[in-house]
Parts: sequence; structure tokens; C-alpha cells
Amino acid sequence: MSKVKFSIIRKFGPPILQVKIPDEIVKNLNDYVDEIIKDKEKIKKLSAGEYLVGDVTQEFKLENEIVKKSGWGDFLALCVTNWIHQETGMKPTKFRIINTWIVRQFQNEYNPTHWHGGHLSGAGYLKVPKNLGNHSSEDKKSKKYRGGNLQLIHGSRMFLSHSTLDIEPKVGEFYFFPNYLMHTVFPFKNSNEERRSISFNAEIDDEIYNVYGG
Repeated sequence: MSKVKFSIIRKFGPPILQVKIPDEIVKNLNDYVDEIIKDKEKIKKLSAGEYLVGDVTQEFKLENEIVKKSGWGDFLALCVTNWIHQETGMKPTKFRIINTWIVRQFQNEYNPTHWHGGHLSGAGYLKVPKNLGNHSSEDKKSKKYRGGNLQLIHGSRMFLSHSTLDIEPKVGEFYFFPNYLMHTVFPFKNSNEERRSISFNAEIDDEIYNVYGG
């Protein structure tokens, strides 16, 4: 039999954009967080805990000034513009950050399954513990430990179609996804260090987002 040429098309389910946050922006954001968490009154004002679902030590919004000064806002706008253009062939003329926030998670804390508002969202990492732990049971040592992982969820598991994507946190890595994509963060153990993540919600042109028209 002659050689058969083939290619695999993966077009179902929403795309995920993985990027690396520039080191300078990671440093700017971490320096800001390390400084602002000392100011209890300011942190209280910026707290996002009442709006977010996680059982974590601290969740607070980033001020507009640091979003601009750190380069974080420009980074998000650039990534989203290029990503949407690549996926749809259309270039957004609008990019509005609704909110962007920090989550400070420690041992045994977690974020249950949820989704975001706006049109686009994302999550990434500014600090990650050196050791997130291991399975307690010897019987499970051969299975991959998921403590501290971000899990993206879509649809249900079917033949040739997984419904979840597990992402091991690494400093500087950031993932963009559509707002409706469900996700959760698993608790971790055996570490007293901080797992510091950053997220955002944003809107783009309604003409691009609203695929149903009207």
C-alpha cells in the first residue's frame, strides 16, 4: 500500500491562547503586590472577595494606575487583538478591561468551578510554590498529582473528545479563554508558600463577540 498522507483537524471547542508574560511585567506586578499587601486599609478597599467564589486568603482588584504603569494593560490588549484576529480574521477596535485582580492562594485553599463575565477572560501566575505537594496514598503515587492546577472545563467527556484541560502553574505563563469557559483551581498541600495568580475580564467589539447577530 502506498503511503497515506493525513492531517488532524481540531476545530471543536473554544481555543485557548497560551502566552508568556514578559519578565519585567511580572516583576512590576509582584513588586506592587508585595508593597500593597502591607496596607490593610487599602487592601480592604480593593478587596474583590464579595464578588469572587474562591476560598482563598486574599483576592483584590488592581488599580488602574498600576495596570497602565506596569505594562499589564498594554500586554493584555496586544495579546487579545492578535489572538482574535488570528481566530476570526477580524481585528478588534475595542478592548475594555472590566476588571483585573490578584488571587493569593495558600495551602488547602481552592477555587470552585465558575466562569466569568465580559467577553474574554484569562488567568496566569506571578508566584508558584516550589513544592505543591504529592498524593497522600501510596496507591496513587503513579497517578499525576493535580494540586494547585488550573482546570479548564468544556462540554462532557466523549469518545475522542476530552472535556478538561489541566494546567500546572508556572511563573509567567498566562492563558486567555472566552468568558463562558468553566474553570476551577485545585487545593495544594505540603507548602506554606504563596500561589499568586492574576486574572482579568474584558470586552471587545460586540460585532465580533456576538456570533448570533441581532
